[in-house]
Amino acid sequence: MNLTFRLLLLTLRVRLSPRRLSLWDESRTPFRVTLTDLDPLRHVNNGKYLSLLDLGRLDLMLRSGFWQVVGARGWYPVVAAQTITYKRSLTLGQRFELRSRVLGVDERAVYMEQTFVRRGDVVARAVVQARFLRRTGGTVQPDELLAAAGGAPRDLTLPDRVRAWADAVRVTGAGRA
Repeated sequence: MNLTFRLLLLTLRVRLSPRRLSLWDESRTPFRVTLTDLDPLRHVNNGKYLSLLDLGRLDLMLRSGFWQVVGARGWYPVVAAQTITYKRSLTLGQRFELRSRVLGVDERAVYMEQTFVRRGDVVARAVVQARFLRRTGGTVQPDELLAAAGGAPRDLTLPDRVRAWADAVRVTGAGRA
């Protein structure tokens, strides 16, 4: 229920905000830790961070207008892989923001970096590999995505560390483990 409420607030905030972003900008999505975010140790549950990442990506796509572009084409995003590193804890009542930005693309996916920040300090950082699928079936190729976005104003070559991670987590075939 908490995520549904946050989704409604996010949608309302985007509609009321006069400031639009480019898909290539960094979005900054504000949050406050609520009771339903906490685990038994009274800090934000690790799974909650992953759910909040979804809202950060949605914020960037809504505010840039890209959500409407992909929706009109019958496309939708899915997470293919993600990794997150936790540096500090978030506790009840603390305000923080989630900064989301596109890192780059490769022949298979789009990559984003999302950083949780509290009072200027990094709390956690995630790298997310996403693909866009067609409602009619199949995968949208990154060059199609870039064309739909009107091209990219900067080089979207992946940093070496991200390419190495993407190669390491790649699942191939249906063979044995």
